[in-house]
Amino acid sequence: MSVEKFSGTGRRKEAVARVRIFLGSGRRVVNSRSFEEYFRRPTLVAEAQQPMIVTERLDKYDVLARVDGGGLSGQAGAVSLGIARALKAAEPDLGRQLRKEGLLTRNPRMKERKKYGQPGARKRFQFSKR
Repeated sequence: MSVEKFSGTGRRKEAVARVRIFLGSGRRVVNSRSFEEYFRRPTLVAEAQQPMIVTERLDKYDVLARVDGGGLSGQAGAVSLGIARALKAAEPDLGRQLRKEGLLTRNPRMKERKKYGQPGARKRFQFSKR
């Protein structure tokens, strides 16, 4: 007996999430820990499972995610995008609803690179006239 698995990749800032969903009871695991234990803040847990809340599929699919890079906020965003893409693969008719909520659009904002001759991306060294 094979279980139907659907996968999606999510990226946000420097974080990359590989997400697999399959029919189940609503178990949600990130890097071998529960969503609540891994993300710690309720706002990040809510952000990560937003696609499942919007489509009312919280108790229908089990989520298994592997996340690398970035911080917790970026990782939550990456997991959210990965879940949305996996849900669209599982049920293509959910695509319109997910798109309307903005859950299938990757957030393109990245950290600006540091420039030479400066201590950071925008900050300058102190100017001295004399």
